[in-house]
Amino acid sequence: MTKANQQIILASRPKGMPTDENFRMIEQPVPQANEGEVLIRTLYLSVDPYMRGRMNDRKSYIPPFQINEVVTGGVVGEVIESNDPDFKEGDIVLGTLGWQKYSVAKGKHVRKINTDIAPITTSLGVLGMPGLTAYFGLLDIGQPKAGETVVVSGAAGAVGMVVGQIAKIKGCRVVGIAGSGEKNKYLVDDLGFDAAINYKTTSNLKTALAEACPNGVDIYFDNVGGSISDAVMSLLNNKARIPLCGQIALYNLEKVDTGPRIQSQLLVTSSLMKGYIVSDYSDRFGEGISQLAEWVSEGRLKYKENIVEGLENTVNAFLGLFTGENLGKQLVKVADPSLSK
Repeated sequence: MTKANQQIILASRPKGMPTDENFRMIEQPVPQANEGEVLIRTLYLSVDPYMRGRMNDRKSYIPPFQINEVVTGGVVGEVIESNDPDFKEGDIVLGTLGWQKYSVAKGKHVRKINTDIAPITTSLGVLGMPGLTAYFGLLDIGQPKAGETVVVSGAAGAVGMVVGQIAKIKGCRVVGIAGSGEKNKYLVDDLGFDAAINYKTTSNLKTALAEACPNGVDIYFDNVGGSISDAVMSLLNNKARIPLCGQIALYNLEKVDTGPRIQSQLLVTSSLMKGYIVSDYSDRFGEGISQLAEWVSEGRLKYKENIVEGLENTVNAFLGLFTGENLGKQLVKVADPSLSK
């Protein structure tokens, strides 16, 4: 084993769009696992839009990253040393760990992955946080009914494409909004969306949405906020539901955004808008993973992964989330398993 543990730390807080200068790669000794702990070799790590909010020094639903500390997120790794009787060398585990080659964690803070169900990468995507976010947001807040129209912004992302497919499973008309012709073609041709709109090339998004949603919008799954969401609001049907999942269009703004006040639209349509965090449903994760895995095994739920190789490319992969470079779940491959069969 190498004696060096490469790590990516937050070097400074971004102002607006993050840059390479906000991060720094350092080397530290490989940590030691104490009693009740496991030493984990990183195989894949996840980069996600929500991480941008944690780079700001302000109160949120999760504490901010600290300057000169390792950035953390979802990681799939291999146990290479165990001082916890519930784990053995070669176990593949999932946890919130660092952007680094090796991590130490208490056994109770990671969970084993069943490698027989699906590729291990899915535990960071369709069978992980993004899939669960889509599952609970759409089904618990959106409550789709057959024949309703569902609009999904950020539809070609890890959450959005799962939302659209679950809505189709429930018998809905599904309209996706994404930022390239390639992405929209994938949504319609491969995932079965009924229509898809390229917000970057459409001259009038509100008109395009009205054409794609002739019966109005019953559910708007909001991943992006901003002007895209403003355009959807005018099409809400009576008692529409809006799961508020993300606001990626606003994450890098340096000033508070001001847009149309939507309260009157919600009022006159008796619509529900509810923000949520996937951890709100932590006691039901087993249910969600079981159902998502069933749909995947049946071929009713497809997934797409965009994987870059090398820990040194993690920052670029993260920054690409904000310029629309990824189709599906963005992952970084750090290593192959060395002990697992």
